[in-house]
Amino acid sequence: MYAVAISGSPRKKSNTEILLRRCLDVLNAQGIEGELISLREKTIKGCRACEACRRNQDRRCAIGDDDFHPVFEAMVKADVIIVGSPVYFGSAAPEMMALLDRAGYVGRSNGGLFSRKLGGPVTVARRAGQNFTYAQLLFWYMINDMVVPGSTYWNIAHARDPEKVLEDKEGLATVERFAENLAWLAKSLRR
Repeated sequence: MYAVAISGSPRKKSNTEILLRRCLDVLNAQGIEGELISLREKTIKGCRACEACRRNQDRRCAIGDDDFHPVFEAMVKADVIIVGSPVYFGSAAPEMMALLDRAGYVGRSNGGLFSRKLGGPVTVARRAGQNFTYAQLLFWYMINDMVVPGSTYWNIAHARDPEKVLEDKEGLATVERFAENLAWLAKSLRR
């Protein structure tokens, strides 16, 4: 089993990355290797709804002059996909949504490339907006026929300044339990 965690935060050493690394650490301790991909220095343009992926069915997006394809291929390769985003003005970071919109279109146009993969979202904000952003990201998993385990709460945390998420003990515990449930589910399905 292989996991990919994708951070939509534009900040280095972001709170979002801290949460995603926690997930990967838990998965790794359970024998599931993985990698963190940051969208921070990548350019991923928004979907143009040109439907070329639907017509061509070749796992390629017609927008070829950005960093989409390597991230998309990592997602296709993975058994577990976790996405994380900070909350900006009440919603997910635009780079994350550009990635998910395009990945969803290409994946669905090519036989459901994400169908029955495991995963789920993680969000972090200073004060509010986590639940909406969590739901916004969760919708992507649902429409792509994916399996998302629960946790002891929604996979959200509170923080603004760098590394402040480490002070949100409940948020950390929730995200760690989510990752434990991912590992449990992955092992159960392997049998």
